Amino acid sequence: MTSTAAAPPPPRAYRRLSVEERRAQLLVAALGLFAHRAPDEVSLDEVAVAAGVSRPLVYRYFPGGRQQLYEAALGSAADELKLCFTEPPVGPPTERVARVLDRYLRFVDEHDTGFSALLRGGSVVETSRTTSIVDGVRRAAAEEIISHLGRIGGADAGERSAGPRLRMMVRSWIAAVEAASLIWLDEGKRPPAAELRGWLVDHLIALLAATAATDEETAAVVRDLLALEAPGGPAGRLAELVIPVVADAAHLLAPAPAAD
Repeated sequence: MTSTAAAPPPPRAYRRLSVEERRAQLLVAALGLFAHRAPDEVSLDEVAVAAGVSRPLVYRYFPGGRQQLYEAALGSAADELKLCFTEPPVGPPTERVARVLDRYLRFVDEHDTGFSALLRGGSVVETSRTTSIVDGVRRAAAEEIISHLGRIGGADAGERSAGPRLRMMVRSWIAAVEAASLIWLDEGKRPPAAELRGWLVDHLIALLAATAATDEETAAVVRDLLALEAPGGPAGRLAELVIPVVADAAHLLAPAPAAD
């Protein structure tokens, strides 16, 4: 009698990874460890185990050891973080910034310990190269935010170039976002990310308004921005909340000069 049992599937053929694929595999494993532990607490043995390879193989791809591997992993994370700030120029600017911050805070949440160690500094693996990578992310983030405000960050961009006051304001806001992120981690990720995102958008609007009061270029940016905003959007909601508060300060205004 002939058996009708199905034949076992053939064993899967082993596929050797290319140099690029193997390097990417090691970086993914390293990033998974660096995300939740300080870089100087992660050993190459742990990276090898996480990647399912031998320690000598890790050294083959990163002969500089943990320092070289960390810098490569940091560069990979920096590329991912820069993408968080990339947003198509569609819709009201403040809503674009809100989407950017949602992605940024999600990244912070998923890489909490590593993110904190990275921005606080003081790690034994911190070098001028790692600092340069981090500064590159800050510059790229500022360029993207400036573009959402209808300007170009470079000083040689002609009429659309962002002036020094506007650039300083945006860079100050980026620094505030970083600081708020670290405080958020220290506070056990409270308030909820969505609430923090809303507050950071409000912070940007407030900085724009304060800078516009004494800088004509920023005032022009604000006028153009407000023309694109929706009544129920972040700018409209903040205006609804702030205008009654500001109205209470009417007594602080200098009296109008008497007519002749």
